[in-house]
Amino acid sequence: MTSHSPSTQRRLLADVASAPAVRTAALLALCAAYIQGPLTKIFDFGGAIAEMEHFGLSQAPVFAVIVIAFELTASAMVVSGKLRWLGALALAGFTILATFIALRFWELPAGMERMMATNAFFEHLGLAGAFVLVTIFDITKGAEQ
Repeated sequence: MTSHSPSTQRRLLADVASAPAVRTAALLALCAAYIQGPLTKIFDFGGAIAEMEHFGLSQAPVFAVIVIAFELTASAMVVSGKLRWLGALALAGFTILATFIALRFWELPAGMERMMATNAFFEHLGLAGAFVLVTIFDITKGAEQ
């Protein structure tokens, strides 16, 4: 059995973690909800309009189209690396805004629904944080690093 030093193991892990396929898979995973969501809205546009109306947005069809275009465009920016920092920052801001609109757990009575909304709220804050980290990395290290 071969024993590898911690520095060798760290280099191996760094090589795997920095591989382009791993980076692309991670960015796709990070953007998964922002790719799946708009595709669902496209194939069920009536449902997309109902969702916008549920959150009290006037001109629901217009908002639905804007959200679809925004999520797909920003996701493409993040995954492709073209202005990745801007796409990631936009998705972070969008996520925070949408979270405060859709997951107002503090307005719900105690119980399962409140607990689920609370968990989702903080998970979305974490997701926004991940997009901010992508922005920071992209700006400080460069998209090709």
